[in-house]
Amino acid sequence: MASFGMVGLDWQQRINWDRLRKYRLERARERMKAHGLGAMLLMYDENVRYVTSTLTPGWNRLKPGLRYAMLCGDDPPVLFEQGDIGTQIERHSPWIPKENVRWSYAWIKGAAGPASIQQVTKFTNAVLHEMKKSNVSGMKLGVDFIDINMIQVFKEKGIDWVDGMTPMMEARAVKNEDEQECARMVGAIGDAAHWECMKFLKPGLTENQVTAHIMEFLYNIPGMEDVEDVIVSSGPNTWPNWRNFSDRIIKPGDIVFMDLAALTWNGYKSCYYRTYCVGKEPTQEQKDVYATALKWLYDSIKAVKVGTTTKEIASKWPSAKEAWGYAEEDQAAANLWGHGLGLAQYDPPVISRIWSLDHPIEIKEGMVFALETQHGKKLQWGVRIEEMLIVHKDRIEIISNFPVEQITVVDPMPGYSTLAGR
Repeated sequence: MASFGMVGLDWQQRINWDRLRKYRLERARERMKAHGLGAMLLMYDENVRYVTSTLTPGWNRLKPGLRYAMLCGDDPPVLFEQGDIGTQIERHSPWIPKENVRWSYAWIKGAAGPASIQQVTKFTNAVLHEMKKSNVSGMKLGVDFIDINMIQVFKEKGIDWVDGMTPMMEARAVKNEDEQECARMVGAIGDAAHWECMKFLKPGLTENQVTAHIMEFLYNIPGMEDVEDVIVSSGPNTWPNWRNFSDRIIKPGDIVFMDLAALTWNGYKSCYYRTYCVGKEPTQEQKDVYATALKWLYDSIKAVKVGTTTKEIASKWPSAKEAWGYAEEDQAAANLWGHGLGLAQYDPPVISRIWSLDHPIEIKEGMVFALETQHGKKLQWGVRIEEMLIVHKDRIEIISNFPVEQITVVDPMPGYSTLAGR
């Protein structure tokens, strides 16, 4: 497919949302059965979305238990929605049978205090009811989240609970053609946002002003659900990369990078860095450091193919000691990095020298992930670059298309001083 457009039409095949919903549900069911589970209890937003294709509102995210879902045997998923919002689910999401929409029993991560056990007991009884109804009572229940209250009541009720996150990670790792097209749309939106950033950047703005402008730009795009973060760092904030923004004023000659950290279009997320120099050409030293980071990035991209492993990709990067003199790889966590993209910003595979050399994961057709590298001069300036890609049977498709060959220079002043130390 070719990023035809954002909205559905009667005269052109675009993203087939019905096919996407069925693919995700049945892939989750297949991995559930492969792990010998009778049912899965899903409490993380991305897993609930994957099997039910329903939206978790922003205020509801990161609060497991306010809404959750179950997948039992061969039956349709059951959604436990917060309060009476289920009435809206029946209206907006007809692929969930009305009789499978329930209300949730929440204890809000323990904020209910002494009532938490009461609520978890009701929660657990509802889980047991669904398993009995689907004829999977007594079988293993996979869970993607657990807390101390659940452990106690599950034990009392005799529930044999096991890891349910691994089968969901396996399911989410491989995207079908419609999910891949969603990723292309995310990439195209990212291209536009970086172009907007290039046009907007100028000396005198603050990092948070640039962040606010790009967020406003993104939220005006149809299908945009959430912008988890727009990272804008400048000058000494770029190395080490503190992955944040502040009210620091951007000065002439500053290195600035912007990362679209999890813009979310129809559930699918981005991670997309580019590096800018504002008001003047970068120094030769900055160009050389950027060239090094770019080589690290494209050496790793060239290692990506079906059947290889994350070890081969991570091996293309220098060790933390070689690059920055660090004692341990964990000290440079996420400096040289790869991670899957989908309904979560961290789908498999996650690639790092910290673990990939000893625990390799096979690269499969249909994986979508980002690779990112960075380098810099301590507390002065740094550069960071990131590409998003789709793995096909016989090739790699890069879906982040804003220019990357060199630092993007924004409105350089002719003859601006390039004296040493400036």
